[in-house]
Amino acid sequence: MHDTKPKLLPGDFPKIARKSSSILQVNLGYRCNQSCVHCHVNAGPNRTEEMDDETIELILKFLDANNCSLLDITGGAPELHPRFREIVESAYAMNVKVRDRCNLTIMFESGQEGLAEFLAQHEVEVVASLPCYSEKNVNQQRGKGVFAKSIEALQILNRLGYARHENLLLNLVYNPLGPVLPPSQRELQQDYKNHLADEFEVVFNELFVITNMPINRFGSSLISTGHFDSYVDTLRTSHQQENLNQVMCRDTISVDWQGNVYDCDFNQMLEMPLVSVDKKPLHIRDLFVNKIDGLPIQTGNHCYGCTAGQGSSCSGALN
Repeated sequence: MHDTKPKLLPGDFPKIARKSSSILQVNLGYRCNQSCVHCHVNAGPNRTEEMDDETIELILKFLDANNCSLLDITGGAPELHPRFREIVESAYAMNVKVRDRCNLTIMFESGQEGLAEFLAQHEVEVVASLPCYSEKNVNQQRGKGVFAKSIEALQILNRLGYARHENLLLNLVYNPLGPVLPPSQRELQQDYKNHLADEFEVVFNELFVITNMPINRFGSSLISTGHFDSYVDTLRTSHQQENLNQVMCRDTISVDWQGNVYDCDFNQMLEMPLVSVDKKPLHIRDLFVNKIDGLPIQTGNHCYGCTAGQGSSCSGALN
């Protein structure tokens, strides 16, 4: 796989600084039951990285000691971590909202029996990957048979009350198929709602439209096909200055499976850690004694992916 980091750093992205942090995003590991072509984590069934018990205890201690409004759990497939449900239960007991970034097909894997019911019981927000409402496009991007399983999982979640009760949020994620900016989130969301309701009686709350980042697996494919430079140029020339006020790195703490801290999970994949005032990389244990509000955000040319056009974040478009 091609290394995209030398092509992205150093960059000319505008300098920005952190605000007060309200979201803790935790990557439990890179193991996944899928290997998607657009995956910026390069996750897959053969990855073995996984958060250990000591780091999990630090995460829970940090949640208990700080005013985080949301624990955003990601991976890989985060549900494959043996302590996933324990983490959710602990956060729920602290009255911290939990978001599970779920690929939907994980519900049918061995050992995941009762997962949907568990998520509903603990009022976990499900952010579910469905990069298109077309079966052909989804299977092309995520693997044969993924679309049918995804629809079945969404129907299960609907039967449990997801997207029907206000405390059970079900949001979908769209990624473009190639090196292009995503279409209007508002318009595409309506298309999704109409098609999924008419064809499968599936309902959901919001569609998160997310720009593909030119890093790891997707970035490598751009290099292989000769589209890397033109795609980065598209991101740069589409930059909207007003999006800088809302980019996710300003109020999110991203933690990798080893407990290292980053401004966002894209920086995590590029090994660009959040550093202290004295330029030392920070670990979750350091945040108990180090304030990070106001620290400069580590940037590169990939950051234009979050400010191009309508903007992009882990919660979809910015405008």
